[in-house]
Amino acid sequence: MRTKNSPQTRKRRKKWLKLSKGSFGKRKNAFKIAHENVMKALAYAYRDRRKRKGDFRKLWIMRINAAVRPYGLNYSKFIGGLHKSGIDLSRKMLAEMSIRDPDGFKSVVETVQEKMNG
Repeated sequence: MRTKNSPQTRKRRKKWLKLSKGSFGKRKNAFKIAHENVMKALAYAYRDRRKRKGDFRKLWIMRINAAVRPYGLNYSKFIGGLHKSGIDLSRKMLAEMSIRDPDGFKSVVETVQEKMNG
């Protein structure tokens, strides 16, 4: 007589069906379709956790560019000037400064402009 191992099979299937909760139609209650759906969702989640970092970097660059335009600079010249002047601030911090501490950001921009002109 063969063993069927049904408790473990049921447990495994319930695990995948639980992960597919919230999906529409057969994607939440047909095991094969739910399994495919969850695998795809996990792949997207893995990919997009990495993609999010690039999205934030793009946002910071846009904010910095918008903040330095009134001072007659653009983003690339500003970053080049930052490197020449030896100021080591991340793009995240520069973007935050431009929003939360405009006076501090202005002093950084003036330092960069002095270094570029002099």
